[in-house]
Amino acid sequence: MKYLLLLFLSLSCLLSIAQPPGGGQPRGNFAPMANNGHFFGKVVDAKTNKGLNGATVLLIASRKDSTGKTHDMPVATVLTEPNGDFNLDKLPVRGNFTLHVSNIGYTDFTDKVSFSAGSFDKDLGNIKLEPSETNLAGVTVTTSAKPFFEMGVDRRVFNVDKNIVTTGQTATEVMKQIPSLNVDIDGNVTLRNAAPTIFVDGRPTTLTLDQIPADIIDKVELITNPSAKYDASGGNAGILNIVLKKNKKIGYNGNIRVGADSRGRMNGGFDINARQNKVNFFLSGNVNQRKSSSTTDVLRNNYINGTADNIHQYSDGTMNGSFAFVRGGFDYFIDNRNTLTVSGSYVNGNFNNAENQTIDSVVSDAFTTKSLRDAITKRSFHNTGAQLGYKHNFAKDGHDLTADVNYNYSNSNSDGNYDTRYFAPDGAQKYTPYLQRIGGGGYNRFVTVQSDYENPVTDKIKIEAGVRGAIRNYENENIQEYYDTSVKGYVTLANISSRYKYTDQVYAGYATYSMKLKNFSYQVGLRAESSNYNGTLLGKDSGFKVSYPISLFPSAFLTFRLSDKQDMQANYSRRINRPNFFQLLPFIDNTDPLNLSVGNPALKPEFTNAFEVNYSNAYTKGANLLISVYYKHSDNLITNYIYRGLNPDKTINKADSVYFSTFVNTNSSSTYGLEFTNKILLAKVWDMTANINLFNSKINGSNLTNDVTVERWSWFAKLNNNIKLPAGFSIQLSGNYQSKTVLPASSGSARNEGSGGRGWGPPPMTSAQGYIYPQYSFDAAIRKDWNWKGGSGASITLSINDFARTQRFKTYSESYFSPTEYFSQIATRRRDPQVVRLNINYRFGKFDASLFKRRNAPSGAPAGTEMMGGG
Repeated sequence: MKYLLLLFLSLSCLLSIAQPPGGGQPRGNFAPMANNGHFFGKVVDAKTNKGLNGATVLLIASRKDSTGKTHDMPVATVLTEPNGDFNLDKLPVRGNFTLHVSNIGYTDFTDKVSFSAGSFDKDLGNIKLEPSETNLAGVTVTTSAKPFFEMGVDRRVFNVDKNIVTTGQTATEVMKQIPSLNVDIDGNVTLRNAAPTIFVDGRPTTLTLDQIPADIIDKVELITNPSAKYDASGGNAGILNIVLKKNKKIGYNGNIRVGADSRGRMNGGFDINARQNKVNFFLSGNVNQRKSSSTTDVLRNNYINGTADNIHQYSDGTMNGSFAFVRGGFDYFIDNRNTLTVSGSYVNGNFNNAENQTIDSVVSDAFTTKSLRDAITKRSFHNTGAQLGYKHNFAKDGHDLTADVNYNYSNSNSDGNYDTRYFAPDGAQKYTPYLQRIGGGGYNRFVTVQSDYENPVTDKIKIEAGVRGAIRNYENENIQEYYDTSVKGYVTLANISSRYKYTDQVYAGYATYSMKLKNFSYQVGLRAESSNYNGTLLGKDSGFKVSYPISLFPSAFLTFRLSDKQDMQANYSRRINRPNFFQLLPFIDNTDPLNLSVGNPALKPEFTNAFEVNYSNAYTKGANLLISVYYKHSDNLITNYIYRGLNPDKTINKADSVYFSTFVNTNSSSTYGLEFTNKILLAKVWDMTANINLFNSKINGSNLTNDVTVERWSWFAKLNNNIKLPAGFSIQLSGNYQSKTVLPASSGSARNEGSGGRGWGPPPMTSAQGYIYPQYSFDAAIRKDWNWKGGSGASITLSINDFARTQRFKTYSESYFSPTEYFSQIATRRRDPQVVRLNINYRFGKFDASLFKRRNAPSGAPAGTEMMGGG
């Protein structure tokens, strides 16, 4: 940045010389008749003595202003020719100068120069630049490589660009490598036993994690306790911000990749960045084929007035599909203080599932019915996103104004055919085969407008403020049909079919005030939000509107710097979790007749107060220890709840009642715990990041009929090892363990919001009255890197997930309705163990400032000046 500043000053100087005040002669010590000096020379590599192309040569001189004060000002700047030659013309011949030479990948050179008496030409000879510790040839940073884990002011940053275990996969697999995060078998992410809000590049998204290729992710930011600057929605979890790759270096660079897995599925992609003058262009694309296999084993026990009804359900499913992801855009640097950014993305995917399901029913220890169900479903989805952003930098460093508009549109379509056959104990057909057809689709459309202002009033005081408006429109259709033998055709089940739409609007404004006092600093903030839902059941002449008045959400951060390596931080925030439309909608989802779900229009919003204390210690080179103590308390917790009711469709189940999963407000919930994250260099070639989280979760549902109250101590751990071997080889080993844990409050969400992607249908029904069994798994990868001259390179990565075949997702849930009526269930699922992947990556690029530079243009700015204030 300091070299960019020098180049900017050089431009200012050139402009001031070209346009002297009032049309007169240049002021100071430089008279026009003395501007005939000429420096020349050659810049070479100190080791090879070869000329360096595109090195920046900057000449600085001391000059007096109108008050007589002396200042250092750039008087000339050029870029070296392909052979390393440079010429500095029309220079004042009197005075002393400082010559500064820099080039990417080399140590800067600085020396004093001047003209000899009577001589206007001077050869400065060969200027030798020593290669720096950055290996430019392979575009690989060695000593200055970004660590996997970094501590930000209000967040933890995980640089996953070099994570080799997830090469060729999706963001779901990336999240498995991030400390503090748990990922279940379906890719659902939880942070401290609650679901975080997912952002992409700092904004909400309709993309699901398995629609984002891992190869385009630069880093993941984990904000465990967001300040008033961020959305208050998200309940008692934080924000997970996925930052995608985009390079702004002058020149061009990119990579091409291709891979395959042990199931014969291919993946490929490319990235390209090009920077020319005031425009930075970026484009990336990915194609990913997937074949996923899963098994589900469910044992359900129903006890009704002394009668035991046991159901054993086993499913074996395979999903085949693919998706394509394209993202591109450009940054336009209007001038040194104004930048315009335009970007867009498109995702398209198709997934076909085939599942066989067997259900055995036993009543009072007597086998009664076996049902065999074949299901074939097809799902497709499309996602289109666009962003227009503007940033203005004021004269003061850190004083800026940003504004952006985000648009995101997703739609999905699905078609499922289900064939269920019932058999008696002797193998004879018991009922007429039940043929079911479910078709539907929908869309969601997000528009977000946001503006933020930041002003460091003094060196110790800073204010921030902003406004935000978000409008989301949804529409969905779910048509359920069964085959009626009397009419020899499919008939719509009107009572469980639906078509609905709704609009969700959230408007907010915030302000924060920060102050620093020696080793102590603080930030206080306040956010105000209001929202409303407006939903309609189409064709049924019914709907509802839910409005939430303005609510205030304060936040506070206190930081004390103990030493250069140690910091303490305490923070507090208040957040809200508003029930979404699917949780409110009183519509029965009958995709699986054994797992019915329905919304609850009487739900209230859930408010959470969160406290956290962090201690950070960079106790040795390459190491960082973070210790966190946290507490969260939620009122009106929204959680799953199971109840027994009348079957809405007598054609599906001959029984007169079934179990439903819905959502309710419990009195409260609380979570408190202690978390350790330690990144350490165990050896020169071996670094390790370890994370351990010990916590207690309690759900207080004493307000419910059957007193749903559960509490449990739990812990989980993650370990990530990176080992560098000779000859460009590296190894990554990672593992995680989760003990018995209370079911997350968000578990078993009734509906998907229509963005598509996974297509596995509803998971086995769960409720707040239960827990997750212990689980653990291990992943491994090995990579070979090649770095060649000219800025190109390649790598081959071989990886395997869950190589010990230990990962399974097993849950226990129960619900008591009376002393003689209760329900319990154990569900075990396994998905995609021991998949081997081979990926090849080719890198190319040239970070050369002279590549797109118009040389010696009289009015042109020095190379790199246009980066000032960019993006």
